[in-house]
Amino acid sequence: MKRTAVLTGATAGIGLETALGLATAGFAVTVVGRNSDRGARAVELIDATRPAHPARFLRADLASLDEVRSLAGRIAADHAGSGDALAVLVNNVGAMFAERHAHDGVEASFVVNHLSPYLLTELLLPTLRAGAPSRVVNVTSGAVGVAKRVFDAVEPPGGYYGFHWYGRAKLAHLAYTLDLAARLAGTGVTVLAADPGGAATDMTGNMLDPRIVSPGLRLLWPLVRRKFRRSTSGPASVAAQPSIVAATDPALAGRTGVVIGPRARPVAAFRPATDPRIAAAVRRLSERHAPLTAA
Repeated sequence: MKRTAVLTGATAGIGLETALGLATAGFAVTVVGRNSDRGARAVELIDATRPAHPARFLRADLASLDEVRSLAGRIAADHAGSGDALAVLVNNVGAMFAERHAHDGVEASFVVNHLSPYLLTELLLPTLRAGAPSRVVNVTSGAVGVAKRVFDAVEPPGGYYGFHWYGRAKLAHLAYTLDLAARLAGTGVTVLAADPGGAATDMTGNMLDPRIVSPGLRLLWPLVRRKFRRSTSGPASVAAQPSIVAATDPALAGRTGVVIGPRARPVAAFRPATDPRIAAAVRRLSERHAPLTAA
């Protein structure tokens, strides 16, 4: 019986390097992305390493919650039919926008960075339980430190600044991750977060646009830009290590709710993400805007 790892946002960058690492570890890798050409290239690169099992690509635009539901249904049906275990789900997908966008009326950063991986995880929980011991790895970010910590609504008060809103969506997802870990304790499904630090990827190219930060930081833009460049100049292969460790390290078996930091070692969780009031507010928003069944 094969043990499968499903990775979102894995056709390039950190996600692709994570997929290569999991293929090397013996998993049958399923790469999820929205671009079929990039997906085919990712599969080609993975299979060129001569893994134990060939990789496959599933196309889905994870900015669309309807496509997330369809993707989850296909993955669940495939595993029910084959009997193979879904052993690892890595929610690597992420996006940051210089200008405000919306998907189905909901702000895009919150959709892509939280609601989409939240919905996919919840819909695949029966399959992950059936494949236990299994792991969910949610990719977080140091940007949580600049986030507004109010979750009464999808959009926080004030103007739109992409980096801060990205951080807020990542904070929501980290709070969800820790809450889910507590909820699934004892089920055989281990839930972890992985912080890649930074790397030169397509997404981090947006960090050179001053519109992503608040007006106060724009006054210091040369210094801020220099810091962004330093923090995102490393190779994606190094930034993938926290996710690979979270997905494969035997020492983490059953250690649910652990955050793996940029040096691929456990670190303390960002304190606001452990606040049960934030977790409850995020849960209410998630259930309202990403119901498990389409309206």
